Amino acid sequence: MIRSMTGYGRGTASAAGCDITVEVRSVNHRYFDCNVRLPRMYVYMEDAIKSRLAQNVSRGKTDVFVTIEKQPGSAPEIKVNMPVASQYMLAMNMLRQLANGVPSGPVANVDLVAFSKLEGVLSVEANEPDEDELMAGVLSALDAAEESFLSMSRAEGERLKQDILSRADTIEQAVGRIEERSKECVAGYFDKLLARLRDTLEKLGASADEGRIVTEAAIYADKVAVDEETVRLRSHIAELRKLLADGGAVGRKLDFLIQEFNREANTIGSKANDLDIAREVVSLKSEIEKIREQVQNIE
Repeated sequence: MIRSMTGYGRGTASAAGCDITVEVRSVNHRYFDCNVRLPRMYVYMEDAIKSRLAQNVSRGKTDVFVTIEKQPGSAPEIKVNMPVASQYMLAMNMLRQLANGVPSGPVANVDLVAFSKLEGVLSVEANEPDEDELMAGVLSALDAAEESFLSMSRAEGERLKQDILSRADTIEQAVGRIEERSKECVAGYFDKLLARLRDTLEKLGASADEGRIVTEAAIYADKVAVDEETVRLRSHIAELRKLLADGGAVGRKLDFLIQEFNREANTIGSKANDLDIAREVVSLKSEIEKIREQVQNIE
């Protein structure tokens, strides 16, 4: 199936206490150029994401956006460092004993807010997600986003295919008209050359073999014939249809083939000294250019 390089897809997953969102978007590009945007602490996933995407995408400038958010239940855990807090309490009790000259005992009226700010009393322990589990979740979301992206690119690719095939039919019809007109042009040119050669020989009072005169006229008349070019154009049209029918990543092949279309059209225009054929060539090149523009979007 033909795919466009333009597309967008989004996928989500939950893993390791995190909500994961992956977005994939792509535009046409000569090669596969993938840019992954991840939170800094998860950059180690970049290569795996690129490798996964490259399995199904061969061309296009592709951006991958990954969002990882911890779920509410996975908030950091705040703990009291009991040994440190006990040492602080002991020290304050000793200070109270020294200041008041009273036996040691429980410290009264402790300001808990101020006490909690003492270094080491409270510790914050983040619940870091398991890397392997999180990676599996990201790849799962990527797969969902990729499938959505590919679905869109396939639909767009089918539209491109139908448009190109329609234009190929138009080109083929123009080639047929050129072939018919070319036969008339060659015959007319031959008759004019033959008459001119005979007239020139007569004026010079020279004589020549009639067969030789006809042969020379035919040789020069053949120079305005475009049979070879139209035959090659028909061959290119057949190859274009075959590539579109086969599907896959055929964008580069199509791009090269369209260059051959242009080459033959230019040759026809330069060889055929006829207004009707010139008009057909202009129409032909217009359709070829439109196909070339569409081909630029095919993977």
